Amino acid sequence: MELVVDQLSVARAGVPVLRGVAFRLAPGRALLLRGPNGVGKTTLLRVLAGLQPPLAGRVSLDPDNFAYAAHADGIKSTLSVAENLNFWADLHGTRGSTGIEVALAAFHLSDLAERAAGALSAGQKRRLGLARLLVTGRPIWILDEPTVSLDRDAVTWFADVVRAHLANGGSAIIASHIELGLDAEVIELEPFRASWSSATNDTDFDEAFL
Repeated sequence: MELVVDQLSVARAGVPVLRGVAFRLAPGRALLLRGPNGVGKTTLLRVLAGLQPPLAGRVSLDPDNFAYAAHADGIKSTLSVAENLNFWADLHGTRGSTGIEVALAAFHLSDLAERAAGALSAGQKRRLGLARLLVTGRPIWILDEPTVSLDRDAVTWFADVVRAHLANGGSAIIASHIELGLDAEVIELEPFRASWSSATNDTDFDEAFL
C-alpha cells in the first residue's frame, strides 16, 4: 500500500511552517525527515497521522493505516508493562494476532512484564512506548524522535525492529537526529519552509512557535 503525499502545507498555531511537501513511500521502505529545530517536522508528522488538518494538499491513505509514536510515551503508569501492551492490543483489535510476547522480547522487556510502568526508568518507559507499535497491526509507522532516552543498545534494538517491520512489508516515516543505519530515503524539509511573508501579521505572530 503506497503512501502518496501531494503538495502538503501545514501550520503550527495558525502560522504556516511548511508548504508543498510531496513524496511517495512504498511498502518496505523508510523515509527520514531532516531539518533544523522548528522547521516543522513534528507538525508534519501530526498532520500525516490525522491529528490535525493540513492547510492544503493531500495524504492518500486514511489515518487508520498509521501508528504514531510521539514525544510522549503514551503509557498508563498504574498498569504493568504487559497490561499496557494488552490495553493497546485490545484498542486496536489485535490481541492474539501479534502477541505481546513478541513486543516484550523485541525491546528486552520480558523480565519487566509484571512491573508497574510508573516504576520504570525513562529509557524503559520509552522502550515500552515503542513496543506499542508492534501490537497495533498498522502498516505505516510515524515516529517523532523515537530514540529519545534510549541508550546505545536500545537504539540498536529499535533499529532492528524497524528493519523487521520493513522486511515484512511495512513502512516508516521517522524524524530523528540520530543515525539509525537504515536504508532509507532522506527528505530535507528546509526547502519546504513557508516564507515569513506568508505568516500572519506581526501582531498575531508568536515567535515561540518557530
